[in-house]
Amino acid sequence: MDEAVADALCKTRPAQTMGIADLGCSSGPNTLMVVSEIITKIYDTCSHMGIASPELRVSLNDLPGNDFNAIFVSLPEFYRNLEKETGVGPDGCFISAVAGSFYGRLFPRRSLHLVYSSSSLHWLSSADTMRKQVPPDLCTKAGKHLNKGKIYISKTSPPSVVKAYLSQFQKDFFAFLRSRAAEMVAGGRMLLSFMGRSSPDAAAEVGTHQWELLSQALMSMASEGLIQEEKIDSFNAPYYAPSAEEVANIVEEEGSFIVNHLQGFEIDWDGGPTGNDHGHDHDNNVVNGSENLSRGGQVAKTIRAVVETLVESHFGRDMMDELFRRYAELVDHYFSKTRPKHINLVLSVSRNTIN
Repeated sequence: MDEAVADALCKTRPAQTMGIADLGCSSGPNTLMVVSEIITKIYDTCSHMGIASPELRVSLNDLPGNDFNAIFVSLPEFYRNLEKETGVGPDGCFISAVAGSFYGRLFPRRSLHLVYSSSSLHWLSSADTMRKQVPPDLCTKAGKHLNKGKIYISKTSPPSVVKAYLSQFQKDFFAFLRSRAAEMVAGGRMLLSFMGRSSPDAAAEVGTHQWELLSQALMSMASEGLIQEEKIDSFNAPYYAPSAEEVANIVEEEGSFIVNHLQGFEIDWDGGPTGNDHGHDHDNNVVNGSENLSRGGQVAKTIRAVVETLVESHFGRDMMDELFRRYAELVDHYFSKTRPKHINLVLSVSRNTIN
């Protein structure tokens, strides 16, 4: 981030205003955290370069259902803290919200100097769009579902399932890059962080197993008649964890950006064990605030916060407590055998000057 901010200032030299966008900003206590870091870095870099700091146009983007009002309520305190840290208040930094999908255009042409997005681009444009990409014989063949009992790519998924997911990610990420290419100035920088995988195999355990365990929890409920199995078969998680090679290929195909940095980082599902125990056979009990949660319970609570709205809309609200209770038990069992990891891809690109 530090390198991207400094390079954007050096390459674009914004004379009066600098456009910054946080895509997929969400709403909560950490929404403005990265924005604050970016602003501080801009003022520090300008001071080091001996140039005047430009006025900042900061755009926070998410889907229309995001609680932007909650963000606006927090802005007075944000501006007070910003003025203490940098000496610049609301007259030097203008924050606004832009509601809409980042898979299409959001901003005027050549208006952005720095774009940031975290934990968003692994979500496909929509579950409905995903289903439209599935070949007709993928869902049923001789009355049987080919990805039966699964909600995402798994070891038992046929190649056509993997192809459908990859095809949708390619389409979405290409559209994302093409939209940003129109909106960014030449030399502008973009820093993206999202879930990925280290293996060339899309069905590899790292990148899919959190969905596999959720499928198992759903199927256990179906076996007891709590959920219809057809409901599970008709659900496709609108998610894809790409490999670094797949990401690089799409950037090259779109052609508007130069890759400066692309790397995968391992992250523990639960942030890692507490204390000094670094083995696999550690105590599964952790304390989370006022709750005494197992490690599986901690992971289930996090995953529920991310996917509950999506899952609830398909399976119903009444199922959620029982579903994530079972999911927590499955995750606890998984922790007893291994220390599961996510792969977080970090991509830094520059807008080229060719097109």
